[in-house]
Amino acid sequence: MGGFFGVTSREDCVMDLFFGTDYHSHLGTRRGGMAVYGKSGFQRSIHNIENSPFRTKFERDVEELSGNSGIGSISDNEPQPLLIQSHLGSYAIVTVGKINNESELIRQAFENGHIHFMEMSGGRINATELTASLINQKQSLVDGLLYAQEAIQGSMSILLLTPEGIYASRDRYGRTPVIVGKKEGAYCVAFESFSYLNLGYHDCTELGPGEIVLVNPSGVQSLSPPRAEMKICSFLWVYYGYPTSSYEGINVEEMRYRCGQILAQRDLSPCESCENCPGHPTGNAILPDIVAGVPDSGTAHAIGYANESRIPFARPFIKYTPTWPRSFMPQNQSQRNLIAKMKLIPVDALIRGKSLLLIDDSIVRGTQLRETTEFLYQSGATQVHIRPACPPLLFGCKYLNFSRSTSELDLITRRVVREREGDHVPKGLLEDYANPDSKNYGEMLEEIRKQLNFTSLKYHRLDDLVRSIGLPAHKLCTYCWNGKE
Repeated sequence: MGGFFGVTSREDCVMDLFFGTDYHSHLGTRRGGMAVYGKSGFQRSIHNIENSPFRTKFERDVEELSGNSGIGSISDNEPQPLLIQSHLGSYAIVTVGKINNESELIRQAFENGHIHFMEMSGGRINATELTASLINQKQSLVDGLLYAQEAIQGSMSILLLTPEGIYASRDRYGRTPVIVGKKEGAYCVAFESFSYLNLGYHDCTELGPGEIVLVNPSGVQSLSPPRAEMKICSFLWVYYGYPTSSYEGINVEEMRYRCGQILAQRDLSPCESCENCPGHPTGNAILPDIVAGVPDSGTAHAIGYANESRIPFARPFIKYTPTWPRSFMPQNQSQRNLIAKMKLIPVDALIRGKSLLLIDDSIVRGTQLRETTEFLYQSGATQVHIRPACPPLLFGCKYLNFSRSTSELDLITRRVVREREGDHVPKGLLEDYANPDSKNYGEMLEEIRKQLNFTSLKYHRLDDLVRSIGLPAHKLCTYCWNGKE
């Protein structure tokens, strides 16, 4: 995935830029960077943050950099920011998104006279440099940004640092947020709205889909109006958005409470024979001893479930973070599984002899959750019921780089479907597997339950997820669940 932060101020902005960028560290694990503009022109620093947090890598840079405006980036992929010199002038650029038609765009660039690309990331041309090459094909930065948004298949939000200020461009369907904060003498631009609160900024405006603005210490100038159509990523609220952030006016933590509440309503129904009933199990419902969230992103969902069901919330395992920070997560799957296991320390008194209901943000491969379940059984749990906070993932994301999965067959749902249907499954049949009222859906869940050794398994329904978020369904991207663009 990735995140960015920008500041333009009447005073030196480096400390605000440093802390604001650092507050996006949960969105990426490989590269961090900052670029500033001031009396000495452009300055830039980029570091690898795979084995150390952003703060420790950039503390010395804060003392050496100076400027009144700057942009920073946390990335899982390409090093950023890049410094660009073109017929449009000098600028620094950071991006968040994914380019699906990069081969076509590279070919077109060469045909239009682009001689070479300088930056390579993992053997591929740096997507941020490719974006800059698109911008530079036009006669102004605004026209270039509009062209890039039209040409890129996928999603791309962009910040450009120029002597005039920061150009901010939200991706054309608003799949990721771009939010402007304000304080006396300064403005900032961020992916995460919480990132500027402790720096003294307050909410100013949120860019609409495809909108372009120029931000400088004097204010925010709209250069291209927002588009009508929006498809903001639903996973922002479910998983990778930070709990203290809000997108489109909807807070992440509050949404997760609602999500858990609706999950509980599906599981438990009130007894018809008594008033003020705490919720007795009916039909196939279950009544565990405790409700727990898989740390950290499942915790708020579990609190919402516990509050609604009146089943006690507890933490049967605690995440050990002092030596396993989020900023280090290896690319090797087996190492990731080992680290996920090493982070969780059991609380025997809350596990042994207990029936547990766990809520995780999602099930992707299923490997880590299966190991967590086995770990709970080994620690004495009698039952482990699983309630993912989103529907079954059936389609790989086409628009954002928030998943390390390289194939849709990494998804446990697709492996189960392949076992049932063979290698070539029509999209219409996959959509039937996504329908929570279909026979195929129910049989797929039962097979996942057996393979992962859960006592019971019930996913959040898509209609319930939309209700949890609170935006109209047509404004949300739900492609990874139902395959609908």
